[in-house]
Amino acid sequence: MASLLLLLLSLSLVSFTLPTGDTHITKRKSFEIIIGGGGNPPPSPSPEPEPEPEDCSPPPPPPPCPPPPQLPPPQRQRAPPKPPPKSRGQPPLPLLGFESPLLKKVFPVLKAFQKLVTRDPMHILKTWEGTDICNKYKYLGLECAIFPNTTDKALASIQFNGFNFGGDKLVLHNFLDKLDTVTIFHANSNDFLGSVPEVTNLKYLFELDLSNNKLTGDFPASVLKAKNLTFLDLRFNTFSGCVPPQVFNLDLDVLFINNNNLVQTLPSNLGSITALYLTFANNRFTGPIPASIGNIKFLQEVLFLNNSLTGCLPYQIGKLNQATVFDVGFNQLTGLIPYSFGCLAKMEQLNLARNKFYGTIPEIVCELSSLKNLSLSYNYFTQAGPKCRELIKRNILDVRMNCILDLPNQKTASECSTFFMQRQTCPDPKSMYLIPCGKNPNGVKLDQERLEAKEAQASSPVSYGVLNPDGVRNR
Repeated sequence: MASLLLLLLSLSLVSFTLPTGDTHITKRKSFEIIIGGGGNPPPSPSPEPEPEPEDCSPPPPPPPCPPPPQLPPPQRQRAPPKPPPKSRGQPPLPLLGFESPLLKKVFPVLKAFQKLVTRDPMHILKTWEGTDICNKYKYLGLECAIFPNTTDKALASIQFNGFNFGGDKLVLHNFLDKLDTVTIFHANSNDFLGSVPEVTNLKYLFELDLSNNKLTGDFPASVLKAKNLTFLDLRFNTFSGCVPPQVFNLDLDVLFINNNNLVQTLPSNLGSITALYLTFANNRFTGPIPASIGNIKFLQEVLFLNNSLTGCLPYQIGKLNQATVFDVGFNQLTGLIPYSFGCLAKMEQLNLARNKFYGTIPEIVCELSSLKNLSLSYNYFTQAGPKCRELIKRNILDVRMNCILDLPNQKTASECSTFFMQRQTCPDPKSMYLIPCGKNPNGVKLDQERLEAKEAQASSPVSYGVLNPDGVRNR
């Protein structure tokens, strides 16, 4: 009986140990695969049964072992997610909002300028925040455009007119000369100090307005290197000295240099300029007006008023057949009015007042059909014919304070006599009667329709507007 119990106990151990051992190994292997463990360890040996007694009959075969439980197939290991890259400081500036490398390049120039401005009454620079330079609601005063031969945006225009920026160190150096993509720089009515920097590298610049600032020194010869410049406005500063003759070789449409402290005779190559508008007013130019002025074929307006010009008017002025404004008031010019002025068919504003002109007012001039204002006051004219007297009646011709003794508001006979005793003569008096357009001074027909129009409309002269400090270019 004891032997039978021993046999049953032995079978029991065999029946329960093997399945348990296989299951344990299988589960470990499966776990190690799931967590990324190593290879299989050697299986644990099964316990051997005790030796059977020799006198016992062999035991019946054990019941078949139940199959091990079916485990799910091992899952494929997934790579763990990559950690985010470590920050390496600020990303490149273009990722912060710059639309092009050209805007990125100019950004520090603008910020350096912003620091120089300590007076900003219109609070313009408060809009200069962030990097969106071309946003029309930000960075007021700046305009962008596509840079030539690229698809990149660039700073194209500076529009500071009337902003009244100020500061003890507000200069153009390291600002204007760094804006190498700019085509227009308008800065009328601010308080820029010092001189004008070199603009050689500004090859796209074609309009430069520095009027009504506090710029000083010699005339800025650096502008001669701005080869594409067509508009130059330097009025209402305190530039002194001479205007380099090379300025008049530039292909300018506009040259405004009035209201400075320029002292010189007008250069003989004045007529080399291609300008439509010239203002030399309120300086200290001396000497005669060069005959070459007649070569400026497309000149429309020219202002020489309030200088110290002397001598006689050259007859070549009559070749300016596109001119609408000619003003030499408040000088010391003398002589007769050239008959060639009768060729100025488009002339509307002709001012010769407050000089030392004398003689008869040419009827051919009074026949100009476009005249809206002919000012000859405060001279020494002695005669006015019927056509001129008609203009007096219509308040087109002003001859106050002359020597036309049968008209009111004239100089005294004594004043006129004193002048004629010492009057100056012109070096080529015959040229005063030359008429380059071929008109016959004794046979010119008056344009009755234009003359009799009681409310003829005058165009608005451009040049007279720039005699006001804050008069600016209309865009």
